[in-house]
Amino acid sequence: MKFIKFNDSTIDSFLFMEMNDLAKTLSSNHSVEVEYGVQSYYHPYENKIYMSHFWKDRPYEDLRAGLKSDIYLRSIGSRFHSFPDTANFLRQMKGKKLSSLAKQLVSLFEDIRIEELVKSSRPGTKSIFQQRRELYRKHFRTQLTLNKERSIFTDALFCGIYLKLTADSPLEEIPDIREDITAAKPYIESQLSRIYDARSTNEIIVIARNLVDLFEEILNKDMLNTYFFLPDISVVQLEEAEKLEENTKLSEDIALEDQEKEEKDVEDETLPTWHRETNAESKSFLQFDVEHGAKTNRLGNSFREGDDGDQAFGIVQGRSSQSKRKDYSKLESHDAVNDEPANNGNDDFGKENKFAVAKFTSPHKPTLKETLDYQIQVKSISFYQKKLKQMIQKTLEHKRTQPKTNLHAGRLNKKLLRYFTEENPRLFYKKQELSKEIDAAFLLLVDCSASMFDKMDETKKGIALFHESLKSVQVKHQVIGFWEEEATEEEQPNYFKTIIPFEQSLKRVTGPEIMQLEPEEDNRDGFAIRQAIRMFRHRHEKQKFLIVFSDGEPAAYGYEQNGIVDTHEAVITARKRGIEVINVFLSNSQIEEAQKKTIQNMYGRYSLFVPNVDQLPDVLYPLLKKLLNKSIV
Repeated sequence: MKFIKFNDSTIDSFLFMEMNDLAKTLSSNHSVEVEYGVQSYYHPYENKIYMSHFWKDRPYEDLRAGLKSDIYLRSIGSRFHSFPDTANFLRQMKGKKLSSLAKQLVSLFEDIRIEELVKSSRPGTKSIFQQRRELYRKHFRTQLTLNKERSIFTDALFCGIYLKLTADSPLEEIPDIREDITAAKPYIESQLSRIYDARSTNEIIVIARNLVDLFEEILNKDMLNTYFFLPDISVVQLEEAEKLEENTKLSEDIALEDQEKEEKDVEDETLPTWHRETNAESKSFLQFDVEHGAKTNRLGNSFREGDDGDQAFGIVQGRSSQSKRKDYSKLESHDAVNDEPANNGNDDFGKENKFAVAKFTSPHKPTLKETLDYQIQVKSISFYQKKLKQMIQKTLEHKRTQPKTNLHAGRLNKKLLRYFTEENPRLFYKKQELSKEIDAAFLLLVDCSASMFDKMDETKKGIALFHESLKSVQVKHQVIGFWEEEATEEEQPNYFKTIIPFEQSLKRVTGPEIMQLEPEEDNRDGFAIRQAIRMFRHRHEKQKFLIVFSDGEPAAYGYEQNGIVDTHEAVITARKRGIEVINVFLSNSQIEEAQKKTIQNMYGRYSLFVPNVDQLPDVLYPLLKKLLNKSIV
C-alpha cells in the first residue's frame, strides 16, 4: 500500500477531508472535487478546486491556513466571479512574446479582486487571508532578491508588482530592478492603483493588457517561473460547464406551460394525484410531468379518458415481482469470474469508482497441501477457539437462568415490602427463555494487495481463528479477499474472491480454502466496502459486522489521492445502514503516529492496530469475544 503523497510528502488525510467538506459547503456544490496541484486554481469544466503545494513543509497552522485560503478563494471567489472573459484573453495571448507574464498578471490581479469580494461577504475569512498574504510576501521578497542576482528581470518585476499590490503602506514602491523599468514605474503604479477599483474580470484584463503593451517594449524574455496559474479553458468548455450548472433538480424552479384553451374544460379541483412537481390540469389518469429539470409541457400529446380498468391495472402493476424460477445465483462455480459494472446507473459506489468493475471469483477445491496447512493453523489457534466457545455457552446459560424482575405480571416475588411503600409496585418476575442463537453475521474483507506479502501467512491464522470460532457457535459469516489488477483509465477490474460464502460457512469441511488467499496487486478499499454493503443487503441478522484486514492506505489506479476520502465515505455509508465497520491494521514494525491518525481518519475509533502480526490471534480474541457477547439475543 502507499501513503498519499503531497508533492512527494506524506500529507494529513484528515486535513484533506476537512478541505474537501469545506469546498463542498462553501461552493454549494456537492459534486465539486478537491485535489492538490502545483498552483491553486478552479477549473469549471473539470469541476475541481486545486490547492497549491506552495504550503507544504510548513508548520501545521500555516499549512492549514494556506489551504483554507485556497479553498475560500476558489469556492467562494473564482467559482462565481471569474472566467467569462478569460477564455478569449487566453486565446489572444497564445504565441505572444510575454504570454506567461500576461496570464500570471491576470491571475494575480483577479485573485486580489476576488479576495476583497470574499472578505466583504464573509468577514471571518480576513485573518486567514492576512496569514496567506504574509507568507506570500515573505516568499516574494526572497524571489525578488534571487531573480535580481540572476538577472531574471521579468520574474523580478513580477515579484516587485506583488509586493507593491500587497503592501500595508501606500508609500511602498516597486524596488529598483533596471533603469528602463525604473523609468516606467510611475505608469506601472498608476495602472496597479486601478485594480482595487475593478469590478469585473474584463476590467482586470484591460489593466493587464495595458501593462503588457508597455513591458513588450522594455523586456526581452518571458517569465521563467510560474507563481500563479490561469487555467486554459476554451469557450466551448465554459459553455458546457455553464449548461451543467444551469440544470436544476426536480422540484426546483420547474414551470409548466398552460394547456391550450380547448383543453380547459375540466373541473377546477385538486385531485389526490397532484403534487408540487406538476400543477397542470389534466384529464389523463395518473399522468405526470416527470421530466427531470424540465421547463416544458408534458411529454407528448396523447391524452386519453380514464376507465374502470385503470385502477385494476395499477393494482396488478403494484404487486408484480420478479420470477424466481430461473434463479441460478446460488449454484456453486469454481474458478468462475462474474463481471459486474460498478455504478449500474447510480452513485452507490462513489465518483472515485466510476470505472471500477467488480469481478467475483470462487476458490478451487482445496489441495491436500492446503488442507494439511490449514490443520496446522487450526491447532495453533485451538486454545482461543475452545476458550471462546466456552465463554459463549456460559453467557447463554447465564442469560437463560437470570430472571427478569420488577414486572407487573409473572411469578410473585418474595420481597413484598414495596406493596406498602410504592404507589404502583412491580412485584413479579419471570425466568428468561433460552437464547437459541447469536443473532449476528460477520463479513471479513481481506486486503490481498502486493504489500501483504510478508503478512499474509499470519493473516490467514487470524482468519482461521474467526472462521473456526464463529463456526463453533453457529454464527454465519463470509470471507472475501479483494484486490485490483491490470487497471486502465477506462476500466479498473476489482476481484472479489469469496473464500467462504455465508451459505457454506457453518459446514464442517470448510476452512482449507482460506489458504488460497495470496498477495496480488493493488487495493481499492472504498469500492470493496461498498460491495460488502451490497452483500449484507439480504441478511436479516440483528447485528452486522464488517471486519477489514489491511496494512495501510488504499492504493489503486488513480486512487491514491482521493482513496482515503472515498474509503471514509464508504465507512460512513455502511454505518448508516446498520453495519459496524472495524479495521484491523496489520504491521511488522512499530506503527507511526501519522499512520494511526490516517487509519482513524478513515475508520474512526473502530480501528485495531497490530504492530506485530505474530500477535494477531492474541489481539483478535478479545475483539471477537466482545462482538459475540454483544450479539447474544
